[in-house]
Amino acid sequence: MIVKEMIMKPVKNWGNNMFDKLFERKKKISVIVPCYNEQESLPFFDEEFHKVVEQMTQYDFELIYVDDGSRDSTLEEIKRLEQKRVYVRYLSFSRNFGKEAAMYAGFKNSTGDYVAVMDADLQDPPSILPDMVAILEEQDFDSVATRRVNRKGEPPIRSFFARVFYKLINKISDADIVDGARDYRLMKREMVDVIVEMGERNRFSKGIFGWIGFRTYWYQYENKERAAGETKWSFWKLFKYSIEGIVNFSQVPLYLSSWLGIICTGLSVIAIIFIVVRKLIMGDPVQGWASTICVVIFIGGVQLFGLGIMGQYVGRTYLESKRRPHYIARETSDDKIEKIG
Repeated sequence: MIVKEMIMKPVKNWGNNMFDKLFERKKKISVIVPCYNEQESLPFFDEEFHKVVEQMTQYDFELIYVDDGSRDSTLEEIKRLEQKRVYVRYLSFSRNFGKEAAMYAGFKNSTGDYVAVMDADLQDPPSILPDMVAILEEQDFDSVATRRVNRKGEPPIRSFFARVFYKLINKISDADIVDGARDYRLMKREMVDVIVEMGERNRFSKGIFGWIGFRTYWYQYENKERAAGETKWSFWKLFKYSIEGIVNFSQVPLYLSSWLGIICTGLSVIAIIFIVVRKLIMGDPVQGWASTICVVIFIGGVQLFGLGIMGQYVGRTYLESKRRPHYIARETSDDKIEKIG
């Protein structure tokens, strides 16, 4: 027994010191890339992202392309990249479910210790990913989010309304959304798990990121032009997206509707009293129909405005009650990816 203990002791000590280092598991970084008609941008993105992979050899990578029902050859390009890069996975939606659904699908199927979201058009530069990882590794933050320090190259009207939107939603909601914030961010696994647990169908990720809290570091960079192709976000789509954000994270529009109703009711009562008093004192009924029609149209417009606001909330409640899936995938790169989620 003595001899056995003498032989095993140095082996045990070697195992405690060297064995763990030799077989220590690398941390994995999952990167989610929503794609909608991005066949022109994907080759450029692949080239830039692979440079980062070659630079960060101390990490394992998982790149999840989510084809959001593209109408061009995006899926074929993704399949080509999946054959070329061992770290590429993908899922292709049965139709266009929207970027929010694409990000949710990526979060749900990611397996990394760190999870990032970035666009395929290189407006979210992969080259800053090493800096973002270093911040999470070295500082006490749960996520690193990016924001543009300027809007160079963006139409002035769009920039103006974007700034108005950020100011408005921060004042009327609990969501903390920084002006110029991008969807491009890197998060720890714990934060991603919380986002997936928030299973609401009407999603506004910028609001969700701010609402759930966690410590966030804001990484600033200059605005980048698209690598290729054209933006898929028209002014009308951005406007609808902003309405989604306001309705999903604030009840102020309902309060506004109620206060408008109270104010208009008060003005109507005052007008009725004035008409009655004038009739009793002067004996002269109010002449003309123009003023009457104006009042009716005004009151009717306010009522429709209020009903429209309430309809937005009721409609979203109705959609949530159906419990439909966020997305349906018709094709995936492997069996571990959930096709319905």
